[in-house]
Amino acid sequence: MEYRRLGDSGLHVPELTLGTSFFGASGPLFGPMGTTDTDEARRMVDICLENGVTMFDTADAYSAGASEEVLGAAVKGRRDRVLISTKIGGALGEGPCDMGTGRSRLLRGVDEALRRLGTDHIDLLQLHAFDAGTPVAEVLATLDQLVRSGKVRYVGASNYPGWQLMKSLAVADLHGYPRYVSHQVYYSLIGRDYEHELMPLGLDQGVAAMAWSPLGWGRLTGRIRRGAPLPERSRLHETARFGPPVEDEALFRVVDALDEVAEETGRTVAQVALNWLLRRPTVASVVLGARDEEQLRQNLGAVGWRLTPEQVARLESASARHAPYPHWLAQRQAPFARLNPPAVDLTPPR
Repeated sequence: MEYRRLGDSGLHVPELTLGTSFFGASGPLFGPMGTTDTDEARRMVDICLENGVTMFDTADAYSAGASEEVLGAAVKGRRDRVLISTKIGGALGEGPCDMGTGRSRLLRGVDEALRRLGTDHIDLLQLHAFDAGTPVAEVLATLDQLVRSGKVRYVGASNYPGWQLMKSLAVADLHGYPRYVSHQVYYSLIGRDYEHELMPLGLDQGVAAMAWSPLGWGRLTGRIRRGAPLPERSRLHETARFGPPVEDEALFRVVDALDEVAEETGRTVAQVALNWLLRRPTVASVVLGARDEEQLRQNLGAVGWRLTPEQVARLESASARHAPYPHWLAQRQAPFARLNPPAVDLTPPR
């Protein structure tokens, strides 16, 4: 397992992180993913630690806090061996203080998360979404208070548009508040929007990506094929409306390319998709989901090997989409192309 520096910080994280939305899952979004109880979660943590996966990601909005509770129980007695990342900001109810990232929500939310997790600190606190109803300075001042208190070690964002992330970084620099060192983003072979603006921002500002739903909301597992119905056990039957959109033809074009590369490498479709993502600029860690031990072990097989440059090029050709304005203009027409090269050419040396 490779460990990577999380953005412009002193925190090193494993290239794979276990996402725990499956833990204690309930409700219309998380329930269909499959419920992992405490005993099963403890076994998954065992497998992760055996394979060098030391980071676990959760959120207070995952099944109304049940995910944090199960994760806390699963790591009990070995807290010093793991890194815990949780997110705050999603809606927990209908009240005015039940959502967003205002001061009272953050202070109360962190205390409740610490109680559910059974720990005295959160290694990485990420804000689940940008809260346009709260001044950026208030959010960052509160995060500064939480870091100074020792309850939070590092802070990050999730699902932020570029201008909102850049504004937050600028305000942090102005006042000496903690900077976001991570951005938890949707990124996959069928969802490459991250590359157009957020990836160059991350490279420039030292903000690492933690990629969620790296298999495109379960569409790149190898079980979905052109001309075939959804598998009977697929969670897409009930959760597709919640996930990132993708056109069928775009999906199947990528799946066809993944099939070819998987056959050449002797790996699974999912392992190939994950391995491609692990080599992308700014990506520090890929957040895996797993409904059971077998799926977890298969996904762990995504590390320890590399695709060839030709295979990478084939996958990227199959997954390429038109860049949104103004990026298509900057990438295609001189002199804009010289001034604004595409993000895929900005891979930093390793």
